[in-house]
Amino acid sequence: MNAVLAPSRCDDGTTFPEPRPFQLSAHEALRQGFREGHKRQLIMAPTGAGKTYLGLRICNEAIQKGKRAVFLCDRTTLINQTSTVADGYGLRDHGVIQAKHWRRMPDLLLQIASAQTIAKREFWPQLDVLVVDEAHTQYKVWTDYAMDSGAAIIGLSATPFSNGLGKIFTNLINATTMHDLTESGVLVPMRIFSCTKPDMTGAATAGGEWTDKAAEEREMGIIGDVVREWIKFAENRKTIVFGSTIKHCEELCKSFITQGIMAAVFTSDTTAKERDELLKEYRKPNSYLRVLISVEALAKGFDVPDVGCVCDARPLRKSLSTAIQMWGRGLRSHEGKKDCYLLDFSGNIIRFAEDFTDVFFNGLEKLDEGEKLDKKIRKDEEVELKGCPKCGYKPFHKRCMGCGYERPSKVQEDAKHGIMAEIFIGEGKNKKKLADNAEHLWHQVVRYAKEHSQPISQQGRAYHLFKKIAGYDPIWKFSSAPTVEITRNVHNKIMQLNMAYKKAVKR
Repeated sequence: MNAVLAPSRCDDGTTFPEPRPFQLSAHEALRQGFREGHKRQLIMAPTGAGKTYLGLRICNEAIQKGKRAVFLCDRTTLINQTSTVADGYGLRDHGVIQAKHWRRMPDLLLQIASAQTIAKREFWPQLDVLVVDEAHTQYKVWTDYAMDSGAAIIGLSATPFSNGLGKIFTNLINATTMHDLTESGVLVPMRIFSCTKPDMTGAATAGGEWTDKAAEEREMGIIGDVVREWIKFAENRKTIVFGSTIKHCEELCKSFITQGIMAAVFTSDTTAKERDELLKEYRKPNSYLRVLISVEALAKGFDVPDVGCVCDARPLRKSLSTAIQMWGRGLRSHEGKKDCYLLDFSGNIIRFAEDFTDVFFNGLEKLDEGEKLDKKIRKDEEVELKGCPKCGYKPFHKRCMGCGYERPSKVQEDAKHGIMAEIFIGEGKNKKKLADNAEHLWHQVVRYAKEHSQPISQQGRAYHLFKKIAGYDPIWKFSSAPTVEITRNVHNKIMQLNMAYKKAVKR
């Protein structure tokens, strides 16, 4: 498996584009996962992290070793887009598995495939490496194959929140976080405006989520407010609007056009020809088409970097992943673009503030963590939109997405006296330094746990070692700990704890 990730060149002799540091570390984490026996791994990579780049780079490194690789797209509309990107990276010798596609060349080592076409054909091409884009969609055609195949399976997703991913994949890799991408300039900051919202009190639900019909009915009453407040806040910005249903989108479109604003609907009812024409115009820097309106067709895999505003008019109670996908459509950086406006006509940013803040800064710790977030029902009632105590950014929950200010937790306050101090054991002449501070100790025990424990028990092992040595719970994330050198004194202390544990077991 290590050979799959070895440095390589493209099929035309050029060097594959250099990765960003977080993309390189994601590959190294993938390599380590293979070493530990994980044949099915999932990479969580937020909007802007370059999921297609990561997937094609893995495929390229596979074919350089003579292995056969398939990049699987979850929608036929993404086939040509992915094929064009592959050409741009120098991977021109690839085939496309899609009905009647001009690029059908099954003998080539790299294939870009449509999940729908594979399902209709009812058989897979020979392959060694399968990269699944938007893996959270979990089409049966590839999930069944992944469980029965001997191939290496790599899933890619910005929002791995769907039910059952933990049964398919055995390892989760956080490529980076939305916060880190914003800090590095890959994404722009999101400026949030809480606008007119429908009253969802008593609205019908199904499975805990508001029904499309109920959301449509409540949102229809504020269509005029959507257009007026867009003109007030974001008139000069290229915009994507998310509505509750196709009917709602159509009514929104009529209202924009009535005000002299060029708008169009882009939904599952839009024909392929109409989609191509709309996107061709919308991608132009000086496009006369200022507003595209959709339910979900634009929420995943749609990238127009100069989009400067997202209007959320689709109320949700459970699906944080859908909200993140919608909001992310406007966050890509672009020349001259300083931020993205989120106009909240749904109340979603208030309902999801706590969980979205955590994902923004930390990603996910475990595969089933996202699943739980998408099952959790948020409260319907209005809550106060609090601002950051330091900069006033709204919404604020524990940590500010604007300036990074973090409200100390009780655990942090209780442990504050020892966090920045050097950690010693023993007294007098026998006093030995273990670490520069508590966080340094945490980084050391995390490395030890990763090198000496099975994947399923590494996090727990690190937690218990830290608590045994420091005397209180660690407050840092396991997944974000950097690799540091383990000092001799820490290693010896862990050996003592191991011996004491063994003696206790014998007793």
